Amino acid sequence: MTDVPTLKVYLNDHQIGVLVHLPGDKNLFTFDQAYIDNPNRPILSLSFKDAAGELATAVKTTRTRLPPFFANLLPEGQMSEYLARRANVSAKREYFLLAALGYDLPGAITVHPAEEIKHLKDVLPLNSKKLKNVEGPLRFSLAGVQLKFSAIKNSNSGLIIPANGIGGSWIVKLPSHQFKGVPENEYTMMELARRVGIDVPETMLVPLKEIESLPKEVDQLGEYAFVIKRFDRTAKGKRLHIEDFAQVFGVYPEEKYQRATYRNIAEVINNEIGQEGIVEFIRRFVYNALIGNGDMHLKNWSLLYTDKQKVELAPAYDFVSTLPYIPNETLALNFVDSKEFHSLSIEQFKRFSAKARLESHLVLETIEETVAKFAEIWKNSEDLPLEKAYRDLISVHLKSIPIFKK
Repeated sequence: MTDVPTLKVYLNDHQIGVLVHLPGDKNLFTFDQAYIDNPNRPILSLSFKDAAGELATAVKTTRTRLPPFFANLLPEGQMSEYLARRANVSAKREYFLLAALGYDLPGAITVHPAEEIKHLKDVLPLNSKKLKNVEGPLRFSLAGVQLKFSAIKNSNSGLIIPANGIGGSWIVKLPSHQFKGVPENEYTMMELARRVGIDVPETMLVPLKEIESLPKEVDQLGEYAFVIKRFDRTAKGKRLHIEDFAQVFGVYPEEKYQRATYRNIAEVINNEIGQEGIVEFIRRFVYNALIGNGDMHLKNWSLLYTDKQKVELAPAYDFVSTLPYIPNETLALNFVDSKEFHSLSIEQFKRFSAKARLESHLVLETIEETVAKFAEIWKNSEDLPLEKAYRDLISVHLKSIPIFKK
């Protein structure tokens, strides 16, 4: 029996390494030798690739924080504080929060405390007696800021939040404490994206009163919740591995607006996926510029690994027009040399293509097609539940974007 807290890290139900909590509040991740030696090993993250494309096994020890890949598995902000309180741990001590949430993380990663750790049960609410005393969702940890929970469909085709927060193939996103009409906004923007031709999971707008077992602490500040199908789970509940671009670039969640650009994202997609990925990237980028989404940061782009080694662009998520909530909104990341929506001209996209080494004709054709489709569906989208004031803001915004005027 050891006094060193150890978490076993699993990918697709196979142990690939351990996270160890060392004296001095330090955290160390090491790969298992069997994973290192496996020539057909599933990809954990592109951030663990070295310059030669091989597995980079040397991971820096961190203090208090987890290594960036694992830190990005945790929720942020309000959600992080909420779950940390429920788990009786500090949100700043990420090792222990990960241990509490580790059974239902994004993708195919799970984390389990080593059985021989004698005192971990005194720190974490992982034993059955403590869990019985915890009411409502606890462990679900789809990374992000907004209060959201994993849910399952019950026999009446309604939604229920599992009592222990584990499992479920749907994500329920609750109304915002700060911003009005976010569920209706997101539902509208995701459905418009689907009509434009973007890869979008199944979505629903569900009355809060029809969702069972919402935690008591949640104030019902609106009528609806936005509900989206988890694309990291199959119809039979199998886990599919994903990583967001903060994980790809090895940066912490709070650096999601600063440490990379859209060019960096495009270069990874071009190298790993090719033309099909670039077309979808440009389509999504242009669409979000048209609706005025200034929050397409690193964590709102993800990769999906359907067969453990093949890289795909994950389906779209978190599409919201931020214009109603943030005056003078800009792009989340730099695009060539600007974050201004009004800089998005054909010439700017040509410069972007050259810098990212993309085929210019492919980029320009995708822009033309996306703008034309959006213009058509925008005029015929009155069936979607977006407030008229928000719709008017987007219509004014469109007039300021050069690619739309053309």
